[in-house]
Amino acid sequence: MCLSQTISFAASGVLLAGGLYASHRAWKINKSYLPVALMPVFAGLQQFSEGFVWMGMNGNDPSLVLVAALWFIFFTWFMWPFWIPLSVYVLEPKESRRKHLFWVFSLAGLVFGLVLFVPHLINPDWVIVSVNRDSLVYDGTMLLDSIIPRNASNAIYLVLIIVPPLLSRYRHIRYFGLSLVAVIGIDYFFLSYAYISFFCLLAGLATLHLIYIISRNKCGLDCKMLFN
Repeated sequence: MCLSQTISFAASGVLLAGGLYASHRAWKINKSYLPVALMPVFAGLQQFSEGFVWMGMNGNDPSLVLVAALWFIFFTWFMWPFWIPLSVYVLEPKESRRKHLFWVFSLAGLVFGLVLFVPHLINPDWVIVSVNRDSLVYDGTMLLDSIIPRNASNAIYLVLIIVPPLLSRYRHIRYFGLSLVAVIGIDYFFLSYAYISFFCLLAGLATLHLIYIISRNKCGLDCKMLFN
């Protein structure tokens, strides 16, 4: 999260607590909810790692910045393009014609995420963190930069995380997809100077929507035979 390590750790606490509650509810209602319920937990861990990025930046500790930034981009570049389609796949009813499509999206996200993240483990100097307008900026080299423009990589990433929720059988999961669309619009038009950090902040807050969906068993309204 942007602005300060205190805010990052506070956001982490809210998301972790909400995600653990949602996971408990998912276990009791329907275990197909569990991958969705874990998204706020992952978002909380990501914000927790960014708190340590701030700590390293404020304390002039490059080693801490690097380790914490690697954890942050692990969630950004690897987890989300893989986990969001997987969550939609697990939740989708077996008779849905789109279920196999979500599996393809998840596999594509896994490969794409590995291509984006693993090179940073091999080349830690590719990870560059700076501060712009009191916000963290994650910049540096990406493997695909030598093959396709960065905007094209970003477009593939957004398709992987947005399209599966928008195509879900469940109305409220589609609403979550629209929440992500809103996040991207706000990030692009108003917060582009630190777009990765702000995107992860806003997307993390969007996962609070998932806690509401699970706590109220909203998917059960669309498919009562699976949720009774």
